[in-house]
Amino acid sequence: MMENIAYINNQPFQFYPGESMLSFIRRHKGQQSIPTLCDAPNLEPFGSCRVCCVDVALEQDGKTKAMASCHSPVTGNLYIYPDSPNIINLRKNILELVLSDLPEEKRFVPAEQPSEFDLVVRKSGLQEVRYETSGKNHFLPDTSHPYMRSDLNMCINCFRCIRACDEVQGQMVLNMAGRGYDSHIIKGMDVSFMESDCVSCGACSQTCPTDAITDIFQMSETVPEKVTRTVCTYCGVGCNLNVATKGEEIISITSPYDAEANLGHTCLKGRYAFKFYNHPDRLRSPMIKRNGHFEEVSWEEAYSFIVESLKKILAHDGPDAIAGISSARTPNEENYLMQKFMRAVIGTNNIDCCARVCHSPTALGMQRAFGTGAATNSIEDLAYTDCILVIGANPTVAHPVTGARIKQRMMKGVTGIVIDPRKIELAKFAKYHLQLRPGTNVALLNMMLYYIISEELEDRDFIGTRTEGYDEMKTEILKLDIDELERITGVDKNLVREASIAYATATAAMEFHGLGVTEQLQGTFTVQLIADLAMITGNIGKKGSGVNPLRGQNNVQGAADMGCQPHQGAGYLDVTDPEINESYNLFYGRVIPAHIGYKIPEMFDAAISGKLKALWLIGEDVVQTDPNTQKVMKALDSLDLLIVQELFMTETARHATVILPGTSFLEKEGTFTNGERRIQRVQKVVQPLEGTKTDGQIIVDIMNLMGYPQPDYTADGMLQEISQIVPFFAGVKWTELGNSGKQWPVAPDGTDTKLLHTEKFNRGLGKFTFIDFKESNEVEKHGKDYPYIITTNRELEHYNCGAMTRRTGNVEILTEDVLLINPDDAAREKIMDGDFVCVESPRGKVDIKARITDEMKPGILSSTFHFPEVMLNIITSDEHCSEAMCPEYKVVSCRIRKSKGKFKKMMKAQEKY
Repeated sequence: MMENIAYINNQPFQFYPGESMLSFIRRHKGQQSIPTLCDAPNLEPFGSCRVCCVDVALEQDGKTKAMASCHSPVTGNLYIYPDSPNIINLRKNILELVLSDLPEEKRFVPAEQPSEFDLVVRKSGLQEVRYETSGKNHFLPDTSHPYMRSDLNMCINCFRCIRACDEVQGQMVLNMAGRGYDSHIIKGMDVSFMESDCVSCGACSQTCPTDAITDIFQMSETVPEKVTRTVCTYCGVGCNLNVATKGEEIISITSPYDAEANLGHTCLKGRYAFKFYNHPDRLRSPMIKRNGHFEEVSWEEAYSFIVESLKKILAHDGPDAIAGISSARTPNEENYLMQKFMRAVIGTNNIDCCARVCHSPTALGMQRAFGTGAATNSIEDLAYTDCILVIGANPTVAHPVTGARIKQRMMKGVTGIVIDPRKIELAKFAKYHLQLRPGTNVALLNMMLYYIISEELEDRDFIGTRTEGYDEMKTEILKLDIDELERITGVDKNLVREASIAYATATAAMEFHGLGVTEQLQGTFTVQLIADLAMITGNIGKKGSGVNPLRGQNNVQGAADMGCQPHQGAGYLDVTDPEINESYNLFYGRVIPAHIGYKIPEMFDAAISGKLKALWLIGEDVVQTDPNTQKVMKALDSLDLLIVQELFMTETARHATVILPGTSFLEKEGTFTNGERRIQRVQKVVQPLEGTKTDGQIIVDIMNLMGYPQPDYTADGMLQEISQIVPFFAGVKWTELGNSGKQWPVAPDGTDTKLLHTEKFNRGLGKFTFIDFKESNEVEKHGKDYPYIITTNRELEHYNCGAMTRRTGNVEILTEDVLLINPDDAAREKIMDGDFVCVESPRGKVDIKARITDEMKPGILSSTFHFPEVMLNIITSDEHCSEAMCPEYKVVSCRIRKSKGKFKKMMKAQEKY
């Protein structure tokens, strides 16, 4: 169509409606066809530098006008001249003016690693500056941060760092101060990086076209030899990373702008916290504990010891005396092998992992309601929603890149509803914050359902055609005493009513939840009610809606998909179903047990009682992260054989019989599946450290030594096997995953699925369920003597037990766990900010530093368990979700007092670690 044609140097090309001239020209003439300084792929057009100017005419050879191509739209029959003599001279003049602001010694430096600005200057052919220096260069470099450095003498005032901080991260730390020649970037109230509210995401450094803000890693003269694309090892967002290396040394990490999961953005962990990979603390030899001390041994000796010990236990006690705990941090292929080893080689369903421990209520609750226990929508759907409900999750801390995208949408006017006991960061941007008492999610969601029904805001068409059980649920909901639920939750019923109406009347409402939902007595039931909420409003099967669990570790979704749970094999297939069991028998060539195995809490009980003799544990520090630490240690010490496969000497590894040194994500290949069901390639960046082996190869070696033939580990080969047994991996092929992977289910022809339940649910009709509120057993049993409730959370800088992040510069940014306490509670207990507090529960007590904050309601405390010197899980309980045995980390009864003489003890503990 002629109206969609414009001309570049008098040649006709088609343009897209609304397309900018810059995009139009680059699409047809190449990415390097027009230079830019203020433009960046992940930022809105700005038009401040004018280097991208082009000549534009309304007719061929007509009168031209110079226009900034980055924000000027293409229209029909325009004639665009990107490199006319006028434009070439204009660009040179602009660059001369910019260069006059820089120190003379920095203007034409033939660096081996030229900056983006250097390349633009070189391409222009400019070799001298006719203008006098502006005299602007008088800023002292900021070297306060462990990862980033700023030298504003190199700043060209392009605003890219400010816009990245605003538009990508939403932190708004950077700004422009001064006027004219004195214009300069400031951080916060003109303080250093470390004194500001910077969250160290690196968006400013990645986008800076000069060396005004740069990563310290990139300041060396080391020139990378290659860049490898892989996937981050931390949370379940699944950020893509470009890892630059020279030899076996990692130089830096950035993020590719074409990554669908993270769009060129990372948090500080993904971008900077990688130095653990070759840290001196890395385990580099197998070890066997003899006479209470670890001795380094060869791989052959370690293997021989393990195989002989396992065979002896099998012969004497049978297969159910052996168990395995796999890892939500290792790739799908390695998790698949671990469950295969336990089932096909040992002959037991005693296999579990963190994915089931903390996220099983989500899987079970969603399977009951929808038939599938995974996110219904894609993160990109945030662009299509007009209401975001976040319950029991703190995305800006625990899932920072997705959290930033949620925050951006709320900042731009999308209605936000936050249901959380804490005033998390998103609560500041949300229209509604329902600050409930921990453990009362079911009561609050019942209030929301009550108001939606009583206000007649149901989607009757959706309910009538897509669901079952609605009338029964409605009858029970309308019987509820709203005033009683208001008392139970501690949330004003009128505020709940307003939030409920906002959710129900949205064109598309998108829900996100996390461990604040699952890690409670009624975790599974809460997920079922979240599903009720989505179905009653028709927010399933369309863009911008759905139920979307946020996965805490990088491969939680994948570990569950691969069958690392005692009741379901690979592909979530029921191990007790005779037909399914027979298919496993045929596929594996062995008889697979048909009874459900031990879950992790049951493993610990069985170990203490003497029924469980051996445990093989990969990459989970259960002593530090599982509840009731003293009981966990007793269970591990009761075993005859504890095999720990790890990177470092963790608290759990100290209890091992045999330690096997595994490898990090940077030293292996496989796939991770992120929280939106996206299967992505993890590609080897460097070779495994000497003395270590990839986790997959270790499992294969033991399988073969136990008499089960298994080919050497390769990601491609394992994916081929997985695709034959896991239905929703049918079309997954290593060579076809591309840069951004595919979202399961993947059909045999390779077609993936971004949106679930568009026509029908996996179970046929969606299932409504009424669930009444039940008080936590912890509060019922101990609330009188232990009147406070402590709930666990995470901090941005650290990850899980901190084994990796504490061995990076992150420990300079956040140095310790602290106890969040309301000012009223602190005053009552005579506790000052920074005092050490003794927190005691029926299980034990810990000492931790107080941080007084109005984030917490009176009577509610919160802390993390990143640092082993505190060992917070000494006080957490054995209570768990009634349906899925997920530990109740979020409701722990306790009492507090100011510590007595603990300061020196704590300091010594910190020195130890």
